[in-house]
Amino acid sequence: MIDRFKSYTAPFTASGRAALVPPPPWHYAGWLFNVAIRFDPGAGGELVPAALGRVTGKGCVHFADWQATTDGSELLDPVYSQYRETIVIVEIERPDGALFNFCPFIWVDQDISLMRGLLQGWPKKLGTTHMTRSLPLDHAAASPIRAGSRLGASLSVKDRRLVEAGLTLTGRPGLPLGFLTAPTIGTVGWADLTRPGELPRQQWVLPDIQGKVASDWHEAEATLAILPHPREELALLGQVETTGASVGWLGMTVVGARPLPG
Repeated sequence: MIDRFKSYTAPFTASGRAALVPPPPWHYAGWLFNVAIRFDPGAGGELVPAALGRVTGKGCVHFADWQATTDGSELLDPVYSQYRETIVIVEIERPDGALFNFCPFIWVDQDISLMRGLLQGWPKKLGTTHMTRSLPLDHAAASPIRAGSRLGASLSVKDRRLVEAGLTLTGRPGLPLGFLTAPTIGTVGWADLTRPGELPRQQWVLPDIQGKVASDWHEAEATLAILPHPREELALLGQVETTGASVGWLGMTVVGARPLPG
């Protein structure tokens, strides 16, 4: 007989209260920097399974300061709701010519978000993201949304700086970029220690997203540097060129995932 504990994820208890992650829906709202990049598409063989399609050489690095909740209770205890992350997206062309995104790397500073991401097929690891806040004040420390305001972001992994970005707002309308423009394919696969010599079987999924809302996007000029790291493989992108950037706010709700068609 199987115990019908209420936990969605470990630890498994009768009440389910201690579970790291409750079931969807998961509601997200956040402040985003989106830095579009161009890189050598020859790097794709090291980043994306060939069966998924062809890497186009376009992508995006997102820096995000998120707030998330299920039933609203996390907003009253913000240590459970707030986190920051750095997301790397590459564009792929599927065999039928359709364009999708694929996430080879993503780093987050919150264990709850890490588990939610792995369940969705986002390959989250722990890392520390910092980014400039924009506040609705006409003040030197506020970085208001207007031409000339300067913003910065960085990612450190295992106490080593991996990514640095600088943005300057142009005052012109911006564009949604990266995962804001097309569905992102996730890879779900868990090792089975009862068969320790076998690699996990991978399944490709798409997020089931509802209730997506966004502010206006604000154009920025951006610089991006990827620094050497003894373990992380972001340098597989090779020489990276920035092709555009934007900042703004996004809200969305994830209600589940579905298998990738075809």
